[in-house]
Amino acid sequence: MQRIATPWLVYSLTDSVFLLGVVGFAGQIPTFLIAPFAGVMVDRWNRYTILVITQFLAMIQAFILAFLFFNKSIEVWHILVLSVSLGCINAFDMPARQSLVIDMIDRKEDLGNAIALNSSMVNGSRLIGPSIAGVLISLTGEGSCFLLNGISYLFVILFLLMMHITPGKARAHPLNVMQEMKQGFTYTLGFAPIRYIILLLALVSLMGMPYTVLIPVFAKSILHGGSHTFGFLMGASGIGALIGAYYMASRKTVIGLVNLIPWFAAVFGLGLITFSLSRYFVLSIGLMLVTGLGMMMQMTTSNTIIQTIVDDDKRGRVMSFYTMAFMGTAPFGSLLAGALASRIGAPGTLMIGGAACIAGAILFFRKLPVLKALIKPVYIRKGILPKETS
Repeated sequence: MQRIATPWLVYSLTDSVFLLGVVGFAGQIPTFLIAPFAGVMVDRWNRYTILVITQFLAMIQAFILAFLFFNKSIEVWHILVLSVSLGCINAFDMPARQSLVIDMIDRKEDLGNAIALNSSMVNGSRLIGPSIAGVLISLTGEGSCFLLNGISYLFVILFLLMMHITPGKARAHPLNVMQEMKQGFTYTLGFAPIRYIILLLALVSLMGMPYTVLIPVFAKSILHGGSHTFGFLMGASGIGALIGAYYMASRKTVIGLVNLIPWFAAVFGLGLITFSLSRYFVLSIGLMLVTGLGMMMQMTTSNTIIQTIVDDDKRGRVMSFYTMAFMGTAPFGSLLAGALASRIGAPGTLMIGGAACIAGAILFFRKLPVLKALIKPVYIRKGILPKETS
């Protein structure tokens, strides 16, 4: 709800497409800059403790936003500073959250289902949250979304404290931080399957994911609607993502998942292009559903493959690069999208982004035979494929 309310508030305060991009950039650039360091700390420290701390700090951030709004003193620079703060928090939260999954399940073959179930809950909230946010914004203003977000963290922290998790074994003699960062970088980019999955994810996040920044423009200026239109568009994207997550949760094995990555990157890109051409609300809703499906499937399959093949002692660092690719490149995309949209319009910007996603999918598809050959020995070693498989 807060993620929906923030760009709507910025657009209402400024009526500037460029500032939408600037706020999106400010909220995510810390993740790009801090994530490599955070990944080292996640591999060194207790991931569960990190997660509790990040949730507490995120709660404070939400309450400050709510206070400034209801005090009628909120300005764009406040939103920028608080967005940067949340970006710093997320730089530690995301690698810790992703890495903690491995400590939460007993059978490693269930990892793909666990990631997909987590995604289904995230996108269940993506479905419900925007609709509620749209109603609340129209009735009471954006501050209600900030306040409810802050209150929700009280329950999140309570549930975390109720969990009993056996943390992974700490490394006895860690290198210094810079050496470990270099080790994680070399490992991530040195193994082709991880490298190409992360590079495609980075491209899609850079060129495609900023569509969320431009949705207020489509809702208000192109479809001639209000906050409820914005909420329905984001809700449709959430429905598509939820369908994709449920499909992933129903799969019995990770075998064959790597084949889906380029297909759904292409679906995401095609969804963006066709959505940019639509001028009808109902059609736009349907295209948002397709876009959300493609986005979720590409993201979840990428996450599942990486989590399955990565070495446990480097998991935090690899997931920090995953976070950089998924969230860290998005600020540059937001800034680029805002600048492009102010010059060529939001529809043209989405068309360029969609075409880039399709181009990346084609390049990845050409690498598939090599990637599958490299992944097979890892699956055999981890017992996912039988040893006699050749």
